[in-house]
Order: sequence, then structure tokens, then C-alpha cells
Amino acid sequence: MSRISVIRDDQVVPLLPGKPASGTIFSPWNGLIVEKHSIPGIEIPEHEHSSLCLHMQTSDPVQMEWWSEGKNGKESPGPGSLILLAPGTRDRLRWNAPSRRLIVSIDDSYLSRAARELDLKSRSGFASLWHFRDSQLSLLLTEIQREMEEGWSTGALYGDLLGMSLSVALLRKHAKEDPEAIFAKGGISKARLRRVLDFIHENSHSDLRLEDLAQVAEMSVFHFARLFRTAMGISPHRYLLRQRLRQAQSLLRLGSRTVAEIAVEAGFSSPGHLSRAFRREVGISPTEWLRRQ
Repeated sequence: MSRISVIRDDQVVPLLPGKPASGTIFSPWNGLIVEKHSIPGIEIPEHEHSSLCLHMQTSDPVQMEWWSEGKNGKESPGPGSLILLAPGTRDRLRWNAPSRRLIVSIDDSYLSRAARELDLKSRSGFASLWHFRDSQLSLLLTEIQREMEEGWSTGALYGDLLGMSLSVALLRKHAKEDPEAIFAKGGISKARLRRVLDFIHENSHSDLRLEDLAQVAEMSVFHFARLFRTAMGISPHRYLLRQRLRQAQSLLRLGSRTVAEIAVEAGFSSPGHLSRAFRREVGISPTEWLRRQ
């Protein structure tokens, strides 16, 4: 399994010592590595980042000191505080007390693809930020953490959407040249939309990716996600979820399958995933819904 790694003494090593919290390394999402750590007061020796690294602290305030590129700073980050470290950054840092943090590494090819497909103006990379707040990034990272803690249950399509949103937010707000996106003018045609909807209906049991839907629409993933929402009023992920729930409701009415069997057939990762989605969208459990029919 991949770890968030840095270069130290000409060797590739994990950024933080020790293992991440159980189950937090594996992710079905391309271009992202996600780790959740609970670390003691510790000093991390000098190292170099080969990919963009984003930290979010999830514990109480601690004192932190950093050294990078001939500069030195002291910070007092608290819950929701962020660190953004650009590829090529050399640094060492020290926390004087235990802390908990979520760390996401984003492959540069993923960011480059996002910039290219969004037709962003030329960007010269990112400046490292040692202590800042960004409500949009924090919200996205919190959702990534929730998804991780639930075993990545919503699948690759939702991960693609989260990864896309995180990349776009970083590019728009924290790339050095503050680029703006130029989206395709107009909307998605009725013919393309129908092809996509038919594809979703026929494959809702599969672990669909945003790329799959964009290919059917013959559009870039970023333009497709935006134009789909404009046309349908909801995201591709939410539409897929509702289609799976409709399928689950049809199977529940038949009365010949268990909830576990229905979850698999309708495309949910587990009975628990089906029940949570059912409660969020319908307001009651599958069993209670069937009782009321």
C-alpha cells in the first residue's frame, strides 16, 4: 500500500513515523493518498516533498515550529488549521505536544490534468503555507475523512468528485498566479445527457467513475460534472445514488431477497451503506419503508 512519502538523505521514506490509523492508507481514488495520524510531540528531520501535501489538524491547539528555505516560524495551530506544502519544499518541523491530523498527498499529474481540462491560465505552482484557514478546503477534507472512516463506502465516483473539488479549490485559491477557470459555454446536449443517463441506469450496480460518465458524454471530467449538475440540478454522484435507491426499493417490494442481497445487487458496498443512504434520502430505514408500503 502506498504511503505519503518524502525524500530524506536520498531515500524515499514515510513523512511521519509509525503507522497511520487503521484502515486509512488504502483509497480507491486515483491521484490521492490519504492518512490519518495521532502523533506525539515530535520533530520531523529535514526532508523534501515530491508531491503537494495538505495537512488539517483535528485536535486542540499545539505549538509548532518550522524551518524551510532559510526561514523559520512559530505557529499555534488549532482544529481546522491547515498546512500546504508545495512539491520541492525542503523543511523540518516540530510539534511540542501530541496532535491529530489528516494528511492528503495529491499527485502533480492529477493537479496538472485538472488545470489543463479546466483551461486554467498558466500557473507557476504553489507557495507553501504553514498556518492558514480555508473553510472550503476544511469542508472537503472533513468529508474525505468521513468517507475514509466509513471504509470508502460510496465508491470511486464520489472519490473522483471530491478529488476534483479539492484540486479546483487549490488551483483557484492557492496557485501562485491565482488562475480562473474558463468553463465550456452552453450546456450538455439532450442527446449526450440521455446517453449518460442510460449508461447510469444500465450500470448502476457497478463502481462507476466520473471518467466513465465523461467518456460517454465525450467531454472532460471537469466540464461534464459542472454541466451535468446544471442540467439535472444534482451531482452525478447524487443521481447515481438515487438510481441505486430506486433499484433497492424495487427489490424490497419483491420480498424475495434479504437486505444484504439487495445491497449488493443495487450497487451498495454493504447493507450498512444501503441503510445509511436510505435514511439520508428517504428519512427511514429500508425495513420501515417496506412496512409502510
